[in-house]
Amino acid sequence: MMKFLKTKVGRLRLVALLEGLSLLVLVLLAVPLKYAYHDPSLVKTMGPIHGMLFLFFVINTISVGVEYNWKFQETTWKVLLACVIPFGTFYVDYTILSKMEK
Repeated sequence: MMKFLKTKVGRLRLVALLEGLSLLVLVLLAVPLKYAYHDPSLVKTMGPIHGMLFLFFVINTISVGVEYNWKFQETTWKVLLACVIPFGTFYVDYTILSKMEK
């Protein structure tokens, strides 16, 4: 876990993991509970947490993109798009980000 905090790409990978998990909890657990059982408490809790992680992810993606001179049309848009697709951050971490740290 500490290796993720040493580089900007590592921090982006950590935020991507957390953002992806929060999106899955929100979409697969909180929203169904809200509508099936009329209990919005988990959405009220997870919504702001996911929103904060989403913003951290976007800011870190842009920061890493600038530092590593990513071309927007080749890499940056893929990473940014991943944060709105369930399991997208896990895919981008596996295909793009993990290869950058080696």
